[in-house]
Amino acid sequence: MKLKSVTAAFFSPTGNAKKIVNEIAQEIAAQAQVPLRTIDFTLPEARNDDGTKGEGALYAFEPCDLVVIGTPVYAGRIPNKILPAFQTLFAGNGALAVPVVTFGNRSFDNGLIEVRMEMEKHGFHTIAGAAFVSEHVFSDKLAAGRPDEEDMQSMRRFADAVAAKVRGIEPGGFDGMAEIPAPVRVKGEDPIPGYYRPLQADGSPANFLKAKPKTTKDCNDCGLCAGVCPLGSISREDFRTVTGVCIKCQACVKVCPLHAKYFDDPVMLSHTRMLEEHYARRAENEVFL
Repeated sequence: MKLKSVTAAFFSPTGNAKKIVNEIAQEIAAQAQVPLRTIDFTLPEARNDDGTKGEGALYAFEPCDLVVIGTPVYAGRIPNKILPAFQTLFAGNGALAVPVVTFGNRSFDNGLIEVRMEMEKHGFHTIAGAAFVSEHVFSDKLAAGRPDEEDMQSMRRFADAVAAKVRGIEPGGFDGMAEIPAPVRVKGEDPIPGYYRPLQADGSPANFLKAKPKTTKDCNDCGLCAGVCPLGSISREDFRTVTGVCIKCQACVKVCPLHAKYFDDPVMLSHTRMLEEHYARRAENEVFL
């Protein structure tokens, strides 16, 4: 099968999913010798539906397109506030898709199968999938420095395998001239259960849904934090104020050049200690073809 284009699409508050999805998509596009398109739907303005394409989708594709689409997993699934984006933004129209998730050294649980299922529901044919480890946004002790060079090599090998699989699809595939393949088999449960329930260091439940970032006196009102918040929840009039929902993505913490943003919720910090104690080993990437 001859591709017409490859797209890297991602939700990536701190840049880990962006880096991984781009690496995979770039390699596939280079092998197929086709244009590479990028869709970054991290910020709210990229998720506004103008109703002009597909069935209300902002981003529509055709049968000879391939989309590598990725997100970090939160509590083992697609972040709940971002799930609607996977359900409304994309119209596959028979395009190929490669779902990818990143996880911070614990587990990707049902995140990958959830992305695969959403892509299949919206007109894509998933032909491969992968889960790659990246440094946990709560702690630099978990998967520190990942993805590292070993991970990058694994991504390239995965991309090579995907490109080879596409080449092996007979001409005219998926438009009635060839059998449509079953969705790629990936790790996960169907139907998908609820989100992972975090624990504190003592093993008790950890509920820190209301935790929000705080700001030190070092803040110089540069506004970078408000510009990267994926829910637009940091006030642009007062950068110390969180006016909406916080998903604990750490984008504001990571972007601040003065390290003026931080979380001090005791339950959230206890959960982080639990993760550091029990998930310090080198977690493995997993690919599915």
